[in-house]
Amino acid sequence: MTTTSTAAPPAPGPPEIVRGRRTEAVRLHRFARTRLTVRFLLQTTVVFVTVFLMATFITFGLQGLSGLSPAHLKLSDDATQAQIDELNHEWGLDRPFVTQYLDWLGAIVHGDLGKSWYNGAAITELLVDRAAVSLSVALLALVIGIVAGGVLGGVAARFHTRWIDRLITGFTSLMAIIPAFVVGILLVAVFAATFKLLPAAGYMTIAEGGIGGWLRFLWLPAIALSFDTVADVARQLRIGLIQAYRENYVTGAVLRGLSGARIFFVHVLRNAVGPTLAILGLKFPNLIGGAVVTEAIFGLTGYGQFAAASANRGDVPAVQGVLVLAIVLVVAFNLLVNVILARLIPAASRGI
Repeated sequence: MTTTSTAAPPAPGPPEIVRGRRTEAVRLHRFARTRLTVRFLLQTTVVFVTVFLMATFITFGLQGLSGLSPAHLKLSDDATQAQIDELNHEWGLDRPFVTQYLDWLGAIVHGDLGKSWYNGAAITELLVDRAAVSLSVALLALVIGIVAGGVLGGVAARFHTRWIDRLITGFTSLMAIIPAFVVGILLVAVFAATFKLLPAAGYMTIAEGGIGGWLRFLWLPAIALSFDTVADVARQLRIGLIQAYRENYVTGAVLRGLSGARIFFVHVLRNAVGPTLAILGLKFPNLIGGAVVTEAIFGLTGYGQFAAASANRGDVPAVQGVLVLAIVLVVAFNLLVNVILARLIPAASRGI
């Protein structure tokens, strides 16, 4: 009778060699991840630069499509063609379209949005203060949407299929269909006219009233503007959390005895928040665009009202300046969202 002996696996080696191999493996993994992230960011930047160039080209083309010129604002109806041609030459409108666009784009890169046909003032200076008002409202509305939507979505996912989940789902569906101007009017009627808790209109800078005074004038317009964002964030996060809890890696984490908090923050939330971040990238343009109606209700002198007044006057360069500012904000915000996605979810950087 013969016996077969099973050979023992080779020893991994001295401890210092094992540690060296592990360190080298970690270093290679980090290098590969960093390389992938940098490649993703470069490709994303190229995409957004292309979008910016296309959007600015279309924006500048509006001038030709409008058929307007400084003559409509500065000259009377009985102006001669020679006077119109002279004014167009003064503003450089008699040059080829591509030449005008390239000069205009070069000026934008240096922060010069041109001059108003209405009063000849620098559009950049006209927009600085107004943009501060509009951005204050939009950013506060975004924060409210993230915080309130995150809480509602998290609670709904935690009590999935229970009455509180159905209540939150119905409430957020109602929030999504109510127009911002209706919400604004109701907020003014309740919190400003009835209870006198907050001002109904106007704006106060931080230098004038501090952060408290600044926020007092922003709460109502920001809340009115945030309803749609709250609803979308809550619904998307709820779906993401429910799906994440059903994944095998969560089951494995539970079997390994990890705490509920660690499972939620390290495994569940990190993977569930990706679609919600993508939604925010789409909602930010709506917050910028919704400023026009919100500013009208709350008497804010933001760039939304400036754009409306400029369009009514036929001041094309001013309207173009507002559009360029909106394009830059939207592109920059979406680029930021993609950077955060690449850091939170490395798999996202392999999708481009």
